[in-house]
Amino acid sequence: MKKSYRIIALTLMPIMITLGCGELGKVDQGRVIQFDKAKGTATLIRDKNTDPQNPDYSYLPPITYTLPADPQEMGPDPKVGLRLKLDIPKKEIVIFDPATRTIKTLQYNLVDQKENITKEDPLVFDKDKDKPKPFPVIDREKKTITLYSKKQQTLITFSLPDEYLALPEYTWDSGDEVRIYYKEVGKARRFMNVTKTDIFKK
Repeated sequence: MKKSYRIIALTLMPIMITLGCGELGKVDQGRVIQFDKAKGTATLIRDKNTDPQNPDYSYLPPITYTLPADPQEMGPDPKVGLRLKLDIPKKEIVIFDPATRTIKTLQYNLVDQKENITKEDPLVFDKDKDKPKPFPVIDREKKTITLYSKKQQTLITFSLPDEYLALPEYTWDSGDEVRIYYKEVGKARRFMNVTKTDIFKK
């Protein structure tokens, strides 16, 4: 059902924008790699693909938008992450490297993998606290990273060379997917957090 919400939201947003504004602007979409609430800016890696079921977050350079001043035009604050793709069959993880401003594809060594893990599974959800368990988890002693992909319903633990274990935890997390309506490049008129938006919620 969540995927259905996402597809419908992506489909309807341009229509709602057109009806609400009376004139066409443009729409941008991507994953958030940096967010500054104080400055009112968000930086994203844009999706190269037009198919919402098969995104390709690899459009460089990253683009920074100033966010709408009107809270009515602004969705929930986005979560930041540098993970752009987890390719389980190939044992690859794709991240954005802020230091070099490039996208890197890393081959990992699989330690453990559990599939068909729903978001309510005790392995990823703390029933006592009634909230998801925090991921990713970096174990520098064992030199492993554990993360949960809700989209792929997979809990995975893998190892990487020591140099990558020193990177911040959010390197291995995926940033929220957002959709931006603009008329001038870099200035968002409307900001939709697709990851956190349920258009059917009353």
